[in-house]
Amino acid sequence: MPVFARAPLAFERGEGCWLIAENGDRYLDFGSGVAVNALGHAHPHLVEALKTQAEAVWHVSNLYRIPGGERLAQRLCEASFADVVFFCNSGAEALEASIKLARKHFAHNGQPERYRLITFEGAFHGRTLATIAAGGQQKYIEGFGPKVDGFDQVPFGDLEAVKAAIGPETAGVLVEPLQGEGGVRAVPPATMRALRQICDDNDLLLVVDEVQTGVGRTGKLFAHEHSGVTPDVMALAKGIGGGFPLGACLATREAADGMTAGVHGSTFGGNPLAMAVGNAVLDVVLEPGFLENVSRMGLLLKQKLAGVVDSHPDLLADVRGEGLLTGLKCRVPNTEVAGALRDAKLLTVGAGDNVVRLIPPLIVTEAELDEAVSRLEAGLSKLEQRSAAE
Repeated sequence: MPVFARAPLAFERGEGCWLIAENGDRYLDFGSGVAVNALGHAHPHLVEALKTQAEAVWHVSNLYRIPGGERLAQRLCEASFADVVFFCNSGAEALEASIKLARKHFAHNGQPERYRLITFEGAFHGRTLATIAAGGQQKYIEGFGPKVDGFDQVPFGDLEAVKAAIGPETAGVLVEPLQGEGGVRAVPPATMRALRQICDDNDLLLVVDEVQTGVGRTGKLFAHEHSGVTPDVMALAKGIGGGFPLGACLATREAADGMTAGVHGSTFGGNPLAMAVGNAVLDVVLEPGFLENVSRMGLLLKQKLAGVVDSHPDLLADVRGEGLLTGLKCRVPNTEVAGALRDAKLLTVGAGDNVVRLIPPLIVTEAELDEAVSRLEAGLSKLEQRSAAE
């Protein structure tokens, strides 16, 4: 179906931070499959984990124990606030599970009327009927019938609006610590802490969407750690699978007290192949010094991008982001900038608020950052020349 605006490019293989097109051209991948290929392309540890598992068993269903899933859940809980994990196949599914969990928690405790979640303008939580309603963006909602009820949207980061939106039907607050699709907009740490306090004061669940920010992307294992906040529920996907479809809903035991046998499920979720890759990703990301290096590379990238913004004030307004989730706010259409960078063989990803995202694999080197900046400068210079000629 023609639902994707695809670039006229196809890649036959990848190596680390690089993609090789069918004609042999090499592209520096600063899109990472939209923050999915956390460890780059063809990472040997991930490849070996998948091959080994593929030669054993692919699928058994959740009618039986899956030891690899038990191990991955244990490791995720040990590295986070959570006590329990539900595995699925995507970010949208992880958010669906989080939404259902929040509703079920209150129904289980005798308050079925409490099913509404407060969300924020500019959010993106997925493409299912419930998650497009949670995101609230009309361009994703239009044409799909009545909007799923249960979401009250407030202006980004507006704490007074959050308080005003709380009513007898409110179950919790759903927030991305750093909006990716929404334009690489970070929720200030003080605001995150205030949201936690509001939830505590009103017996609400704090649900964080870390589909794009989780598993090291911002220099911490999870982005909410920057503010010192402990959520009740967290949705993960993208980076946790390193390119293999994998999502997860993490929660405290108390928040998940309504999630009993039969109330939710997934045919493919937590299958042995996904669990093998997820464990392999954690093997690498949890290695001593790995996240510190991501943080260091993120700081370097932001510094280098600030210089690029200064050099091209007619095209770029500012640089934003955290760790290796960075964005360039554009003064011209971001599609033009992304196209010019693609011509310079640097792959990026568009975002809301007229932003171009640079989301390199977490294994990026300083030399590759320099190469990206060189290609960025070349692409922007050609765009300026083209504009001047017109």
